[in-house]
Amino acid sequence: MMIRKKSYARAGLIGNPSDGYFGKTISFIIKNFGAEVVLFESPELEIQPAARDHSVFDGIGALASDVGFFGYYGGVRLLKATVKRFYDYCRESGHDLHERNFTLRYSSNVPPQVGMAGSSAIITACLRCLMEFYGVEIPRGKQPNLILSVENDELGIPAGLQDRVIQVYEGLVYMDFKEEIMGTQGYGIYEELSPDLLPPLFVAYTTKLSEGTEVFHNDIRGRFNRGDKEIIDAMQAWAGMAQEVRDLLLAGKSDLIGPVLDRNFDLRKKLYKMSPGNLAMVDAARKAGGTAKFTGSGGAIVGTYPDEASYKKIVAALEPLGVKVFKPTIK
Repeated sequence: MMIRKKSYARAGLIGNPSDGYFGKTISFIIKNFGAEVVLFESPELEIQPAARDHSVFDGIGALASDVGFFGYYGGVRLLKATVKRFYDYCRESGHDLHERNFTLRYSSNVPPQVGMAGSSAIITACLRCLMEFYGVEIPRGKQPNLILSVENDELGIPAGLQDRVIQVYEGLVYMDFKEEIMGTQGYGIYEELSPDLLPPLFVAYTTKLSEGTEVFHNDIRGRFNRGDKEIIDAMQAWAGMAQEVRDLLLAGKSDLIGPVLDRNFDLRKKLYKMSPGNLAMVDAARKAGGTAKFTGSGGAIVGTYPDEASYKKIVAALEPLGVKVFKPTIK
């Protein structure tokens, strides 16, 4: 038995970072990049390392370069933690698992450290393999919570539900994380939208390691928990933008969503400190005729453009900055 499952990179189109604060967001999957996990039956349970898990280097410079590109940890810990959380879930839910063993291996071409959800893609693909191997059905609405618990609870990685929701559902999804809804059913309201509703989009990401995911120097979580009006108002504003874009898409007015994306970023810029490289990406895309905001927390941007000539101008403006630009494949 050979089981292969994929999960893809993603982009937060609008509303982030309110998803971690009972807000609303819209995200889409990016099939240009993804992670694949392979599971096959074997005498012992084994998790095989991939290239990013190696620990033999040509020299100290090569080690430093590898850490800069992949970080200190590879994908093996993600797979181990996923297997552990899946086992815990099955025990808690009363699922009896057979005693056959398996081997797991993975590969991924999601650009690292640019906020395109490469880690959760590996976890999602692994969970799909385990579900099929053991014949366990987990309700789709609950899968993102389980994936999130792998990172939050097992590995201590701070993360939110948005990335895991879109990687489970795929396509284009509007998410409402209203507090009372989350408290009642344990997860949000996830509305699948047709990707055909979207205007022309581009995604771009930096290839310069020093300009990846931004490091936040503002105590946003603490200020939110303390009831800081500026932060609470911002989260409500971002949630409102997601609702606005949803309504525009359903009304067939996709050409009007670009300025809302710009507003999303401009408000974020007022509250978060951002690296010069991240700011330069957005500024260059806008000057070339597009709109732009972060896909996540920095390192990659998403935006709209009016025509093919504008797209070529955006590519020409961003490539000299060490930024790769592409049109996302969503369906």
